[in-house]
Amino acid sequence: MPAETLVRDVMTTNVATLRPEQSIAEAADVLAERRVGAMPVIDDAGVFLGLLRDEDLIVSEARIHVPTFITFLGATIPLPNSMHHFEEDLHKVAGASVGEVMDTDAHTIGVDATLEDVATLMHDREVTHLPVVDAAGRVVGIIARGDLVRDIARST
Repeated sequence: MPAETLVRDVMTTNVATLRPEQSIAEAADVLAERRVGAMPVIDDAGVFLGLLRDEDLIVSEARIHVPTFITFLGATIPLPNSMHHFEEDLHKVAGASVGEVMDTDAHTIGVDATLEDVATLMHDREVTHLPVVDAAGRVVGIIARGDLVRDIARST
């Protein structure tokens, strides 16, 4: 994977996208049909709004872990991180549309970034898919871990 290889040379450009008003069932069908693990969610202008990952859909079928509480001097206090995780999971389980369960804090990358930038971001942020956006925030592609692996295989 040469450091100078650009995202534009490796990304998938025929990107299937979702709309925030689509149902969870419809989104699951599209993910399964396309055999992808994540899809960008866009508005009418093609601007990136969030990312729906297969793991966002799996939460609805999983057991939700109740937050951890500690008792200190007679007060019961939830541990902050466990409460945040619980609230996120509960929101996803209750969601009926893509917009309600998508990750709105998902990272994106530009077409002129290098694959080294992609690999670093994926590793540091523990993400598997990065929507590729133009200067206006419109989705123009997507790059996944598998794209990096294929590029490494071609380079060796």
